[in-house]
Amino acid sequence: MPRLRVLAVAARLPAWAEEACAGYARRMPRGYEVERISLKKLPAKREAWIVLDEKGRSMTTMQFAALLKSEATFLIGGADGLPDEVKAAARLVLRLSSLTLPHALAQVVLLEQIYRAATVLTGHPYHRT
Repeated sequence: MPRLRVLAVAARLPAWAEEACAGYARRMPRGYEVERISLKKLPAKREAWIVLDEKGRSMTTMQFAALLKSEATFLIGGADGLPDEVKAAARLVLRLSSLTLPHALAQVVLLEQIYRAATVLTGHPYHRT
């Protein structure tokens, strides 16, 4: 089972965003589990993170789904984004949108896209092309 983690540098999410994120995490297809971790600051240990940034690489749903075939740790920065050295050391810098998204909404969009990609990989009809 691929282990998927979402690390978010932020204060607590508003209730609407927490409910939406928890809902997508709960609905993951069998074999996929998402662990959500809220951080006050970045951990000293650097991992092969997939960093979210508005200047990152765009992907299609199918390309994103390919990321979920193995373990993945997604990192969402705080209000000021992430330091350049974190982005430079990332496995991938990914953008959810060219638009700047509020932190809470970025988490919801990421969880929905993880859910969508997992359903693609398990043959569930949620994603329609």
